[in-house]
Amino acid sequence: MQTSATVLLAEAVDHLKRSDPILAALIERVGDCGYQTAAAGTHFDAVVRAIVYQQLSGKAAATIHKRLCDLFGGRPPLPAELLAVEDISLRGVGLSRQKLSYLKFLAAQVESGALAIETLHTLEDQAILAELVRLKGIGRWTAQMFLMFRLGRPNVLPEGDLGIQKAIQIAYGLEALPTARQMAAVAEPWHPYCTIACWYLWRSLE
Repeated sequence: MQTSATVLLAEAVDHLKRSDPILAALIERVGDCGYQTAAAGTHFDAVVRAIVYQQLSGKAAATIHKRLCDLFGGRPPLPAELLAVEDISLRGVGLSRQKLSYLKFLAAQVESGALAIETLHTLEDQAILAELVRLKGIGRWTAQMFLMFRLGRPNVLPEGDLGIQKAIQIAYGLEALPTARQMAAVAEPWHPYCTIACWYLWRSLE
């Protein structure tokens, strides 16, 4: 029996194939879509993980994130727990002083109620972006990854992602990496499934 997510994914792929011949050829080359969201844990866990993973290789980030969770019995910390632990302990797992400050600021915002993080999914995409990018250490790209891979929002175009820029340059025969405006123009036929198009563009580089 097909789930609603499976049906939605099939509809998205069909739409992309029909709306953009270049992307259709890329989809045929890549094959079945394996796009998934991270359903486990809380929204807070997901943003903590995103901060840890910033500007690191996947392997290095995974090691640091595991060490962080190990400080709390092998699970992601709660906001109050993160605030209570000494900085020296957080530095000991491999976190930079900058990331440590980002994590504690996030935890303080959540703990004080200034950021209702666990109800972010009730907001529209742009409202979620606005809530997240006001936080220290959370840029537009990180917020967009939260939309795409935590909340499963289907129509996100991370215009600042180098991988997407490079994939569009190659697939569409551009002389240089596209600007944000050029990316928006290329992506116009993809709406409302830019997220799925981006999944295929990332895979096309592998």
